[in-house]
Amino acid sequence: MTGPSPEPTPSPILPPDPQAYDEVRNEHARKRGLAAPYIAGGRDPDPDAGRAEERRYLRWLVIMVVVIVLSGFVLGILANVISPGA
Repeated sequence: MTGPSPEPTPSPILPPDPQAYDEVRNEHARKRGLAAPYIAGGRDPDPDAGRAEERRYLRWLVIMVVVIVLSGFVLGILANVISPGA
């Protein structure tokens, strides 16, 4: 049988970073009344890659919308051609 498990030691409290205090994100957090001068998230390290991916998805979206609309016209024309006695 083992003895009692040691109690976890509290993590040391880091001193505030004066340079990070003046960052724009931290200023916005303080204006919103947050307890800590920090907003979760971060800046995108490579925004150009994200924008390129968004442009590619936008092209796919436009292509899919055009295909869906045109397929409706094609199916409507085929239905009129195939249907007897109109």
